[in-house]
Amino acid sequence: MKRVAVLMGGLSAERAVSLASGEACVAALRAKGYDVAAIDFDAKGGVPALFAALAPRPDVVFNALHGRFGEDGCIQGLLELLGLPYTHSGVLASALAMDKPAACAIFRSRGIQTPEGRVAALKDAHDVFEAPYVVKPTREGSSVGVLIVRDRDNRPPLAQDWAFGDEALVERYVPGRELTVAVMDGKPLGVLEIVSDRAFYDYDAKYAPGGSLHRQPTDLPDVLLRRAEAVAVEAHRALGCRGVTRSDFRWDDRRPDAEGLYLLEVNTQPGMTETSLVPEIAENAGIDFPSLVAWMVEDARCGP
Repeated sequence: MKRVAVLMGGLSAERAVSLASGEACVAALRAKGYDVAAIDFDAKGGVPALFAALAPRPDVVFNALHGRFGEDGCIQGLLELLGLPYTHSGVLASALAMDKPAACAIFRSRGIQTPEGRVAALKDAHDVFEAPYVVKPTREGSSVGVLIVRDRDNRPPLAQDWAFGDEALVERYVPGRELTVAVMDGKPLGVLEIVSDRAFYDYDAKYAPGGSLHRQPTDLPDVLLRRAEAVAVEAHRALGCRGVTRSDFRWDDRRPDAEGLYLLEVNTQPGMTETSLVPEIAENAGIDFPSLVAWMVEDARCGP
């Protein structure tokens, strides 16, 4: 029986979501017959407690951490040093995907359309584009800290409202519809559309019950769906990802076919909660949740 340590919690702003993801994965893996240990990585115990929890040397570490230190290459590097196979992407791919400006530069080098943007000092964010525009932390996940500044707003975010450093990624706002694509083992699983009454698919829309509706887009051009899947696979490969990833898009539906499709980011540690997108896409593709997480365990390795 394979011994699996599910690593959850963490030190980032996404700790609560990571705990929910981890608990769901623990239950699913136990249902599949794995010997599972749940490890809550928190600030109180820190790295010494994590080392102690991993001392029995599991066969695989299921990484259910989100955000900083969990999906930015840090925990991946630690697991590499310990020689433990782990799920999801390796050190470099994780670090690149989490660094939004670096990832966008790679995508553009591959001919992938992303929103126009640049890194600016927070105090200068309002000088980059006319409203509406988007202000993002350069290294956060799950839309943490993302703001849309519109024409009617009196001011851009001020330093006292912002906990993500002195710089931000400022992007031109792309109107339209939210799409997401799951990639598993280098192949697309399908496209979902996210419908929310919020301005965009923010943290609450992602994780709060009723925050958004997910649907298989039946009214979209087939050429758009195929393009979204192809771009998701290309982005997955461009970053050197492995396992399961999720690519998020905006589609400006005022433009024909796939011309208005913009890749926003690739998530190397997609959420695995009851409201998460990848499990729903996998279910629509005929892969139930326990089978999905079991595949991740069997795909785990130590290295890129």
